[in-house]
Amino acid sequence: MQRNRKEYKGIIFDLDGTLIDTLEDLADSVNEALEKMGYPVWTVEDYRFKVGRGFRNLMENSVPETMREDKNVIDQMLNLFVEAYDRRYMDKSRPYKGIDEILDRLTAKGVPLAVNSNKRTDYTEKLIDKLFHRIPFVGVFGERNGVPRKPDPAGALELCERMGLKPEEVLYVGDSGTDMKTGKNAGMDTIGVGWGFRGFPELRENGAIYLAKIPEDILKILETGGALG
Repeated sequence: MQRNRKEYKGIIFDLDGTLIDTLEDLADSVNEALEKMGYPVWTVEDYRFKVGRGFRNLMENSVPETMREDKNVIDQMLNLFVEAYDRRYMDKSRPYKGIDEILDRLTAKGVPLAVNSNKRTDYTEKLIDKLFHRIPFVGVFGERNGVPRKPDPAGALELCERMGLKPEEVLYVGDSGTDMKTGKNAGMDTIGVGWGFRGFPELRENGAIYLAKIPEDILKILETGGALG
């Protein structure tokens, strides 16, 4: 569909399912915690629809349904999960194919880039530092005390201010409905990526402005102002 050209100058990325495939390390760590608690485990594919809303929410969605309102159980699970994830969060997590190249090309163009995740800040920063240390992100935000999680737009708008740009000049890129809502709430056009955890149906249902089948599509949308998106 032909669209009017817009001038996009910056990009904010989600982390898990967008830049990095972290699903197996997350799944393995939650399953280790579940086993220690004596609860049934889930498949890696099951976790595609459990992750993305912070670690506590992940625990609540992974324990048996009758345990989900038990604060003590969730606290125990969270402690066991973090213990496991500390050991293995870099075991299998890698950038998606084509992401390294696109980030390098965007950096070479002088496009301001940032990361906004619901993952705990320390893990978010460590993963970015390990895998993308050469990329000069203007900010790398994870879950922070006093700042509401996505889809609240607070983090996205703070990153936009750091870029010195208006929200309408920034593209918000993610793989989930939560990301599409975050971008919309922040007044930013959104790109839903198809290689992540959720898939195009959820992205469409949550108002994705553009859809990217491969990382190269992100660059094309930026360069064309979405005219061919």
